[in-house]
Amino acid sequence: MNQPTKFSRSFFLMTFFALVFTFSAIAASRDYYQIQVFRLTGKVQQQKVENFLKSVYLPALHKAGIQKVGVFKPIESDTTSEKRVYVWIPFKSLDHFAKIQEMLENDQQYQTNGSDFLGAPFDQKPFIRKESILLKAFPDAPNFFIPNHKTAPSERIYELRSYEGPTENLFRKKVKMFNEGGEIKLFTKLDFNAVFYAEVISGSTMPNLMYLTTFANTTIHADRWAAFRAHPEWKTLSAIAEYKNTVSNSVKTLLHPTDYSDF
Repeated sequence: MNQPTKFSRSFFLMTFFALVFTFSAIAASRDYYQIQVFRLTGKVQQQKVENFLKSVYLPALHKAGIQKVGVFKPIESDTTSEKRVYVWIPFKSLDHFAKIQEMLENDQQYQTNGSDFLGAPFDQKPFIRKESILLKAFPDAPNFFIPNHKTAPSERIYELRSYEGPTENLFRKKVKMFNEGGEIKLFTKLDFNAVFYAEVISGSTMPNLMYLTTFANTTIHADRWAAFRAHPEWKTLSAIAEYKNTVSNSVKTLLHPTDYSDF
């Protein structure tokens, strides 16, 4: 009787710890994101890029299992209007990112349907350059969130922010401010509907972090930021000496989702 009991206990403990390890690994998993920025000469190239994204690229990503791809353009008053298109893509891991690139290279339907764009002559190129920014989600926001705004895409305001740090250590302090300091929690409390918060792990301006907040319209966008700046928690947090001088350059880009974007 003792041997089966000991075996049962050992089996139970092994199973229990295996489940704990599995659930811990799942809980610890963090998304990776790619932001592609197409730099354009103007409306002609913009049309070429958008036709490709809408008819070829997004369908290929959907077929590969990525269901939520965001495509955005700067608001009309921005000087980069008609000269930028932003594409945001989520991945489960760096390996997932690499596999998707390989799948696209080997997808004959994608290559055929996109041949005019992918194989355009050198003197008829569809964009000037394409920047790729690779990011890893923050611990306190490990997975992306898709907002459910009821307004038309042309009315929504999506705000992409990039905070560059003067040094690696000061940059880490700003990351800490978002996570342990409670900045993410305050954004959530005030309904900023952030799609993601993440650290840039490969890009042209590092070290830096980026996040994308979303609003149903310009009025709500202005009201939310006014509430944030006046909030007692932000005033307390921003006054902490540890978080001073952690941002050397801040870039804000206001965007509209395209009518074919997945959110």
